[in-house]
Amino acid sequence: MYKVKEVAELTGVSVRTLHHYDRIGLLKPEALSTSGYRLYSEENLERLQQIMVFKEMDFSLQEIKGIIERPEFNRKESLKRHKELLLAKKKRLEEMIQTVEQTIDSIEGGYKMADKDMFKGFDMKEIEEHQKKYSEEAKKKYGKETVENVEKRTSGYSAEDWADIQSKTDEIYKRLIAGMDQGPEASEVQQAVADWRQFITDHYYDCTLEIYRGLGDLYVDDPRFTKNIDKYQQGLAAFFKEAIHYYCDQQEK
Repeated sequence: MYKVKEVAELTGVSVRTLHHYDRIGLLKPEALSTSGYRLYSEENLERLQQIMVFKEMDFSLQEIKGIIERPEFNRKESLKRHKELLLAKKKRLEEMIQTVEQTIDSIEGGYKMADKDMFKGFDMKEIEEHQKKYSEEAKKKYGKETVENVEKRTSGYSAEDWADIQSKTDEIYKRLIAGMDQGPEASEVQQAVADWRQFITDHYYDCTLEIYRGLGDLYVDDPRFTKNIDKYQQGLAAFFKEAIHYYCDQQEK
């Protein structure tokens, strides 16, 4: 575990920025120490790296949050796309360095460079094309309408809004935990599951039955989701999946 100051020193992200990310729910620390210090895990560092990747692509914080919290988000594929952009930027910088060196040589040698050679590497067209491609791929992969809806809904959220969202999440999870002994079909559990679906629809995107059933699967199939949910109660992720599937079955009848 790393303290916030250690994360700042390790990553170059300021403590103030890390505190801001925590307040808006973009990067929550894994835990708090007994002294109240934020403690960050390896998983937190991976998420921070991904945030920095998207910032490099000029995505807003609201857009980043909406994308990386999508169930189908793939960190590996995202990094591959980022690598393409970095290679394009590397090529551009190398050309700029060569242009500057040639300019110095022309000054010292007393000859004039060709006009077209004076601007090699300064054209941002290739970089902008990579950025546009990446943005379009993200919208295609996660659904253009869904991504734009998430961006639109969350762009105006304040720190208080995000705190309220987290509070409501905790409240629904606690209701699920309270009903675990009764089974996923219990009326109290099913009401919590229905409320969770509505919560997603109200705050992020239209959570259809198909999407909701897929989310239930993801809570068990993706270790990241399982770990995050099971922090509330061991076995909650698997129970949640069963309850969601039962809910969807009943709604489809």
